[in-house]
Amino acid sequence: MKNLIYKELRLATPLLTFLFLAFSLMTFIPGYPILCGAFFMSFGIFQAYQLGREDNDILYSVLLPVSKRDVVKGKYLSAVILQLAGFALCALFTLIRMRFMADATVYENNFMMNANLIYLAFVLLIFAAFNHIFIGGFFKSAYAVGKPFVIFVVMNFLIIGIAETLHHLPGMGWMNAQDFSLRHIIIFIGAVLVYSTLTTFSCIISQNRFEKIDL
Repeated sequence: MKNLIYKELRLATPLLTFLFLAFSLMTFIPGYPILCGAFFMSFGIFQAYQLGREDNDILYSVLLPVSKRDVVKGKYLSAVILQLAGFALCALFTLIRMRFMADATVYENNFMMNANLIYLAFVLLIFAAFNHIFIGGFFKSAYAVGKPFVIFVVMNFLIIGIAETLHHLPGMGWMNAQDFSLRHIIIFIGAVLVYSTLTTFSCIISQNRFEKIDL
């Protein structure tokens, strides 16, 4: 599996995918839906799948001395590695923003979502949606990338819309507070569980689907 992941990250993942991790810097943008950064990082992974389709990467992978289930697992794990790298950057920038920039006027009067644990929780939810909808959708045929990505885009902006709306509702202002409250921690832990559970569940379903596909 180690060699398969190495192959995914070195051969099947274009430089553009890694460059898109820089969109984690959107965490610092005031007055803007910063969750779009998670979308663009997901878009970077999508580029790898699109390139892989044109290069017949799936066919090449199944010709290697590995099982079809391992091919799927390698795809998911490489996506998770990239997502966790992007998440780590978002977490670092969130910590910097909360620790050193929270008193800046542009952040104190920020109408949009602030960078906090709730923001990081929604980043994980967007990544979970990508894994389940796009990667899971891709392995229905191991070829089509357009339709599952369009469905993910719709779900992505629905999640962003919900995130940007909730903290404006009466009594929900605490969601936008720049602190580490117990409620924030509980929601963040819940998002971690959703991400890990949904990604694992999607991987298992995709493995079962891929075994039935005649390439």
